Amino acid sequence: MTYQKHILITGGAGFIGSHLVRRLVKNYPDYLVVNLDKLTYAGNLENLQDIDQAPNYRFERADICDAAALKRIFESHQITDVIHLAAESHVDRSIEGPMEFVMTNVVGTVQLLQAARAAWGKESGHVFHHVSTDEVYGSLGDTGLFEETTPYDPRSPYSASKASSDHFVRAYYHTYGLPVKMSNCSNNYGSHHFPEKLIPLMIHNIINEKPLPVYGKGDNIRDWLWVEDHASAIDTIFHKGRVGESYNVGGLNEWTNLELVHFLCQLMDQKLKREKGESEKLITFVTDRAGHDKRYAIDATKLETELNWKPSITFEQGLNNTVDWYLNNQEWVAKVTSGAYQTYYEQMYSNR
Repeated sequence: MTYQKHILITGGAGFIGSHLVRRLVKNYPDYLVVNLDKLTYAGNLENLQDIDQAPNYRFERADICDAAALKRIFESHQITDVIHLAAESHVDRSIEGPMEFVMTNVVGTVQLLQAARAAWGKESGHVFHHVSTDEVYGSLGDTGLFEETTPYDPRSPYSASKASSDHFVRAYYHTYGLPVKMSNCSNNYGSHHFPEKLIPLMIHNIINEKPLPVYGKGDNIRDWLWVEDHASAIDTIFHKGRVGESYNVGGLNEWTNLELVHFLCQLMDQKLKREKGESEKLITFVTDRAGHDKRYAIDATKLETELNWKPSITFEQGLNNTVDWYLNNQEWVAKVTSGAYQTYYEQMYSNR
């Protein structure tokens, strides 16, 4: 079959990436979707079991830092477009080991830019969509929102590595004319999220009646974006966004971490048929994270007005859906937290 586009999605077995891969494979049968993933602890092919036999889907296990592998993938699949999500993304891990974040997020992004530039030359009609985070903007005070023009002010090794990757993407647009589009999103939540981030960790610990660790006083504020809405925003920007432009993607709501944990406790008590207030007893305040940004909040006006995008559900609805998914998929949680998938992938791919 001749495909209209051959789209390479990096990090497609991860949390956000798997939702995007599924969306594109199902909604665009005339696109070939190539999923490139290194399959680290956060990458899991079981996230895509429902579409892994689709005729317009391919998987490549590779590291975006591997220039030779990228060259082979671009040539063998005749890649016409890239949506780049592959990244190390956990702030605490970046504090403990920043070099891995520099390699994947900075060096890996530049290798990918180089591969796209070499493959496409001066041809028109291509898109390199780079997906980034609102954390590159730093920390907000009590008022104001992050806009696309907000100066960068990263505070953690993770956000610094993503800020650097953003600058390289812009540099390749201005210096080489690479047709780039960029998006910076707020905190994502939803199904298939590795349980180290706040929401899946709290759900997992409430189910197992473990302590619910809350940094500092729990007064740090985040804007939350349902992962399905983020996938729809990426889809929209990829197809309709202007080349060379950046778009902020937010859920248009703000919650303190403590408010969020209390809401989850109440929701889980209802679903688990526990006494009201039972799960809230598990809340434990722990020493604040180093360099913990006070507040993130996205202004998505540009995306809404230019491209007619907006979130499809409220945070409360999204949390209800998310909790139901985790309660119904405890086997998935057990496997990813035990490292069983990692062992399986290493055995499977070592024989190739």
